[in-house]
Amino acid sequence: MVKISNYEKILVLIFVLSLPLINPWVRGDGVGYYAFARALLIQRNLDFRPDWRSANTSFRMGRVDAEGQPKPDQYTPTGHLDNHFSIGPAILWSPFLVVAHLCVLSYDAVLGGRVPADGFSKPYVLTMALGTALYGFIALWISFRIARKYLAEEWAFLATLGIWFASSLPVYMYFNPSWSHAHSAFVVALFVWYWDHTRNGRSWPQWLILGVIGGLMMDVYYPNAIFLLFPLLESLAVYWHSLSRGDRRAFGGLFLQNAVFAGVVFVAFFPTLLTKKIIYGSYLNFGYREHWYWSSPALLRVSFSAEHGLFSWTPIVVLALVGLFFLARHDRNLSFISMFTCAAYIYFIGCFENWNGGSSFGSRYCIPLTVLFVIGLAGLFHSLALSAAPNSRRPFALASAATVVFVLWNFGMIFQWGTHLIPARGPISWRKAAYNQVTVVPVQMAGTLKGYLTGRKQLMRKIEDEDVRQLKSHTPDDSQ
Repeated sequence: MVKISNYEKILVLIFVLSLPLINPWVRGDGVGYYAFARALLIQRNLDFRPDWRSANTSFRMGRVDAEGQPKPDQYTPTGHLDNHFSIGPAILWSPFLVVAHLCVLSYDAVLGGRVPADGFSKPYVLTMALGTALYGFIALWISFRIARKYLAEEWAFLATLGIWFASSLPVYMYFNPSWSHAHSAFVVALFVWYWDHTRNGRSWPQWLILGVIGGLMMDVYYPNAIFLLFPLLESLAVYWHSLSRGDRRAFGGLFLQNAVFAGVVFVAFFPTLLTKKIIYGSYLNFGYREHWYWSSPALLRVSFSAEHGLFSWTPIVVLALVGLFFLARHDRNLSFISMFTCAAYIYFIGCFENWNGGSSFGSRYCIPLTVLFVIGLAGLFHSLALSAAPNSRRPFALASAATVVFVLWNFGMIFQWGTHLIPARGPISWRKAAYNQVTVVPVQMAGTLKGYLTGRKQLMRKIEDEDVRQLKSHTPDDSQ
């Protein structure tokens, strides 16, 4: 039986109290992700035309004509719409949406209801949003559990709160729930947890389970393949020790386990390959046309740019990555593999032509690193506490105060980004953003929050209209 600590009970309470922040809408990239779930559940095919016609205005721009029909250039050679988004989020939503669909059908048939069983009506979209928020919370809870395994629980708790509310995660956990990033945080956290839980003598069945999670992790978001470095680096170390000892049996046994693991990852990733075959006519055509610059990655811009830089927009992440170094005091292998994986992941994103994420709050592409951010931040807090006097509460007070500052800054930036006080796309002016944080946000936030909770539909329409206006005036061909 899983023992729930008081800190975990507080985390659950905070999550429950945060549920009114859930924004049940399908928008932007989320149209493509949700289309897989809706089309397969309702139509039992991959016809995305209803999704394109019902999408928000900024998504339809360039994709749909004046009559509301998808433009001819939106179709692939197989006759399907060009939906390059992944099927993984639909897989994770499916248990929730199946229940919602059955409830709608039962309500209509038995009680005479008139709720459209089309996947677009409120029960479906609300269920999708609740599922996303739940996956985001489970990601944080798993991260907390890993952190407290190696560090004091109070630091794991504080780090979890810090990353929860001072990173890019809350935007995609609550405000844009139809996007894939909260799902990525969940499945990566699950993968890292199970890897860590089984790394001392992993059995054959455990390798199989790890492979299933690894494949699902890639189904959700393709760059998540980087996290396969965890078992890879672990195995390379074992190979080295086996060779140095001349232990051919251990070497061969692990090689067979690795081969089976790779095979299971492939099988679990096959839903993605199958959908690509159906949509594009090739298992290896993922539908992306952007370029990759492997020899000249935009590492500094990914990290520090005013255009959604990871460190500049969410500075608490700097502390988290520094903390991974201090984690070596408690587990050297976990520290090294985590740092190496973070570096490889950021390098990978830096090679991508659209590294800035378009309409992104911060570096949304780096949200899969959530579990490592929590562990690292807890590691930094714990290490700072070790340098203080025994039984002193000053480190916890200082760390708590710093976390509150980061959270308040992040809330202000989210407000500015969401209401278009700063551009949703392109670089921002830090001078203007800082000015808004002090003079505009405190004045407008209360009224906007009230509108968000009581008149959300009107507020979302206003935000969408402003987004379309900025899109037409600045980047007319960027609809994401």
